[in-house]
Amino acid sequence: MISASAAFSSFSVDDTGAARAFYADVLGLPVEVDEEMGGMLRLSLPGGQHVVVYPRTDHVPATFTVLNIVVPDVDAAVDELARSGVAPERYEGFSQDERGVARGAGPAIAWFTDPAGNVLSVLQA
Repeated sequence: MISASAAFSSFSVDDTGAARAFYADVLGLPVEVDEEMGGMLRLSLPGGQHVVVYPRTDHVPATFTVLNIVVPDVDAAVDELARSGVAPERYEGFSQDERGVARGAGPAIAWFTDPAGNVLSVLQA
């Protein structure tokens, strides 16, 4: 077994400027830009965790959820995203309401994408 002192997740984007604006201005997450590391972004998450977002010229969007954001009210979060121009994703096999929220099999959840096409979600705690 390894002896780890910390861990973090990461994913790629094709445009770190667009990603920075989206994560900071739309989602309201604190974002640091690390110019010494090629412009990588560090997203600060509640609870002291972080995610690294790195530039990749041959970026291919993740086909799975790369970041789940827990919210107290999923409907309010989806409405706020819609006001910012973010549309929900719809998936076959999930019964989603007019807002794009799936309910009943686990927590209420809605999916959307960042400017690079990576899948994210908001889910109700």
